[in-house]
Amino acid sequence: MEEIEIIERKKRDIQGAYVIDGFPSVGLVGSISANYLVSFLGLEEIAVMDSASFPAIALIRSGLAHSPVRIYAGQKADDKVVAFVSEFPPPPNLAKPLAKTMMDWIEDKGCQMLISPEGLVMESKTIEQEAGQALPENKIFGIGSTPKAMDILKRNGIAAFENGVIVGLAGVLLNEGVNRDFDVVVLLSEAHAEYPDARAAAAVTSAIDKMLLHTELDTKPLLVEAAGIEERLKEIYKKAGKKDELVKMRSIMYG
Repeated sequence: MEEIEIIERKKRDIQGAYVIDGFPSVGLVGSISANYLVSFLGLEEIAVMDSASFPAIALIRSGLAHSPVRIYAGQKADDKVVAFVSEFPPPPNLAKPLAKTMMDWIEDKGCQMLISPEGLVMESKTIEQEAGQALPENKIFGIGSTPKAMDILKRNGIAAFENGVIVGLAGVLLNEGVNRDFDVVVLLSEAHAEYPDARAAAAVTSAIDKMLLHTELDTKPLLVEAAGIEERLKEIYKKAGKKDELVKMRSIMYG
């Protein structure tokens, strides 16, 4: 099994905290949501994850180097939100050791729940079909590892994802939650696989706020970002004309 370690840089009492999984997946929904919560709540970096199997990269911000996988927490004792934020999606061989390391640490710290925001691929429409029309409101679905987790989803009006398969890190985290009798919730927001879907991230972030924070969190910046992305894609589609050229240009925008 791949060895993954958590290096703590600041001691913080996070007992009873809610943990957000911010590893990127479909539409970068989890990554966008976690980063926005870090910014909105003023969370600070308290630890990093490291492994010989992680990409050989360093994130540079304001001239300072940061690990590609970081853990953030609130600065006050009553700030009970913790966020894992990653700059890369975990490859399949890392999903199980990564989930185990996360869950071991979360249980050791006495956290009470893990929430994994995920994108649910929208298969009914393509970017090309939507190029000239407004997008519908994103639907949110939930999955819980325990009856308690499912009850929380029900009480907050989040429809259950009844049948299907959850792959990758989110799926392994759910299984770990079942095996440990620990509350793990996966929130699925309809998203595009082809580009960063800030609209889907806004929807799932609002659901997290409704479930946990009750802060009337302002997701307008994410919706503005989503509108900008959509307008750029529409313009590119008009100019490109061909799907292959659109894909090529899209990769330039976000590569």
